Order: sequence, then C-alpha cells, then structure tokens
Amino acid sequence: MGSMRRLLISLAAVFLALIVGAVLGAVVRQGNSDRDDLARRNDALAAVNQQLEHRADTAEQFIDHSSDRLLHGTLADRKVLVFTTPDADVADADAVSAALTTAGASVTGRVALTDAFVDATQGDRLRTAVTNMIPAGAQLQTDSVDQGSLAGDLLGLALLNDPGSGAERATGQERGLILATLRDGGFLATGELAPAQLAVVVTGSGAQAGQDGQGSIIAHFAGALRERGAGVVLAGQPGSSRGPGPIAQVRADRRLDAAVTTVDDVDRGSGRVSTVLGLAEQLDGKTGHYGTGADVSATPAGALPG
Repeated sequence: MGSMRRLLISLAAVFLALIVGAVLGAVVRQGNSDRDDLARRNDALAAVNQQLEHRADTAEQFIDHSSDRLLHGTLADRKVLVFTTPDADVADADAVSAALTTAGASVTGRVALTDAFVDATQGDRLRTAVTNMIPAGAQLQTDSVDQGSLAGDLLGLALLNDPGSGAERATGQERGLILATLRDGGFLATGELAPAQLAVVVTGSGAQAGQDGQGSIIAHFAGALRERGAGVVLAGQPGSSRGPGPIAQVRADRRLDAAVTTVDDVDRGSGRVSTVLGLAEQLDGKTGHYGTGADVSATPAGALPG
C-alpha cells in the first residue's frame, strides 16, 4: 500500500509538472508573440513619426527659403517694439526682429521685462511705481488693477502711439522718467528706443509660468498693451500654450483671446512668419491664434500658398 501511495504521488507530481510546463510554455509563446507584435507596432509608429518629421522639416525649409517673399512689404513703414519676458530665448527675439525687418518694419527698440516684473511678491511695489508716473492728461484703464495690466497700460501709454491719430501720448521727458524709474526699480532693462505703433511680446517655454501666476501676469500685460496700440502679438515656444503658460492664459480668457494674437512656435521659422503676418492682421482688426497647440487657427493670411 505504501508503495502504491508513493507511486501515485510520484505520478501526480509528474502530471503536475507536465501541466505546469505546458502552461508556462503557452505563456512564453504568447509573451513572445506579444513582444513580436509590440515590436512590429513600434517599428510602424517609428516609421510614421520619421515620415512626419521629414514632412515638417521640408515645410520648415520651404518657409525659411520663402520667408523674404512671404513677408516682403507686409509691415512696410510700420514701427514695432519688441518686449521680452525673463524666460524668452534671445535667439527667438533676435529672429523675430530680423523677420520684422524683412517685412519692412522698423524695430524701434527692445524692452526686457525682468524677474521682478513677473514676481507677484513685487506687485505692490510695481503698482506704486506705475500709479505715480501717469503722463499728464492721461488716465489708466479703470479695470487695470493687477500688476501685469497696470504695467502694460502705462507702458502702452508711454511707448505706443495712439492707433487713431498716430500721435504720441507721452512727452520724451515723461517717457524717459517712466523708463528710468522702472529700470531703477529692477522691473525692466532697455537701451535707446522710440515710440511705435505695434508690439511683439516674446516669451519662452512657460516652464516657470505656474510660479506666483507669472503666466497670467504676462498674458494681462500683453492684453493691456493691445488696448493702447494698433496691434500686439504674444509669441512663445510650445510649452507656453499649455497649462499656466501665458499663451494658454490668453486663449482661455474670452477678452484677451479676442484681442491679442498668439503664436506658440516662435522657435521655428513658420512661427516667426506667423508672428509677422499675425501683426499685419491686427492692423486689419483681426485676431488669430497660430502654432501647434490646442485651438489654433489656420495659418495667417498670406502665410502659405494655396
């Protein structure tokens, strides 16, 4: 009996081993099949991605080679100021300035906003400086209460000509005092400049936009500038159109969305062309949102053939 029991146990163990082996074999075969299928899918996606990248590069090359023709004369005899936020890439700002010049515009200066300008903890100090320097006979917008709107309103009065008459709204002495005070307060840096009709605000990737509402401050600054000038474009890199980024803040605000043109791929040739053509559209009373982010428009009028 004991021998029979040991035999049955041994046979059961053998059968169990065979069953486990069969199951494991099936799992391994299925796993290999799944891996092979996944590998094939990855290869297919990589091929599609490579094809899309090639098409995008081809389009960029076309735009780079055609930018002179696309932009020529679109901003002839227009004067444009370029503002940069603390995270803006200098190369982007330089490329935008070059594109504006290609379009026939005169870049009358560059104003660099500093970390203090977009620092919410410096808001009271900035608001105090702004409200003590209003040009004679001028008034700030009554709904401009946040630091971005107040500063944009003041700098719009000082640096952007009246869109209706083309007249300057601050004397040279008033303009000099405003800029000197904001420079001394650490809010901006600038060299020689002259008033303009239009403005471009070049921002970065939006990586710091969530800190103390920096994205919202920049968005409202651009909106306040637009209230005072003939046109404003806020141009940044793709990240600026997501989350708390300044371009995302503009597009999410009904009033700002209707007033400020945005471009979220200024680091590419197509984005710089869109920036210039978007500024030209602003002169015609049109607003658009261009680039690769969510809720963008088609390319601006004249950007691409056909």
